[in-house]
Amino acid sequence: MLNSLVFLSAIAFIAFLIIPQDKKKYCAVAGWIFIVLSLILDLPFYIYEENNFLYPMMAVLSIPFLIITVSELLRDNNLTIYLSRGAAIAFLIYFPFGYIPELGNWLIGTVAGQVAWIGAAIGCHYSMVDWNLLQYSVFRVEIIHACTGIQSIAIMLGLSFCLPTTLKQKIYSFLVVVPVIYILNLFRNVFVVEAYTQQWFNFLPEIASNGEYGYESFFWAHNVLAELGALVFLIVLALAIFKIIPDLGDFARDLINLYAARVREWTGKKSAKTD
Repeated sequence: MLNSLVFLSAIAFIAFLIIPQDKKKYCAVAGWIFIVLSLILDLPFYIYEENNFLYPMMAVLSIPFLIITVSELLRDNNLTIYLSRGAAIAFLIYFPFGYIPELGNWLIGTVAGQVAWIGAAIGCHYSMVDWNLLQYSVFRVEIIHACTGIQSIAIMLGLSFCLPTTLKQKIYSFLVVVPVIYILNLFRNVFVVEAYTQQWFNFLPEIASNGEYGYESFFWAHNVLAELGALVFLIVLALAIFKIIPDLGDFARDLINLYAARVREWTGKKSAKTD
């Protein structure tokens, strides 16, 4: 069900890129609805199995985001049209790796091999025991699609290309996004695998445990430190992209102001005005 919703979202957003202008907003509405539904339905998995806090928070925030986005799309607001264009481009980049098994498995295997190579080069203890499996002692980490960084790369390229830009700006943005995210993601994986297999953070089980032996170290390394670090890095990367594409910074500011204004309307608060 969840995979079907994400797939339908991808199809809706990709259709957004190719259908006539007057129909685009309806594809975008469908795309946002499907992706938010997938986030909400995935809540039990992230809460009870992954013990993850970032994705549940995103799922909760996605509900007001969806309401505002859909209403503005139906009003033909260009800000949400460009936002949807960014999502569509992100899905277009992600789609081959997410839905063509040969490409997806090739990317996973490549990342797993490089993580094993980097780990060996810097003296980590784990080793590669299968095409996407790293192990030390009884602890194993499976490299899956989410470990490849393709989602972050697709999202940041979608952001970079959502507005009309020059070829030079597109090339610079690509060079800032793809190699940097890919390389840093490899070291992120090295950190998580080493922290888990060596049990670096085996504390506070009342917060971090999901009942699996040794999971606390994975929780702190992956769900807290790595995810917060990735979030900070993506914000810094976005600021770098704004330097390359100044109009994108203005777009982000206007988009934030739009959503903030709608939330203030809901809460009955008005912006402070100065004479």
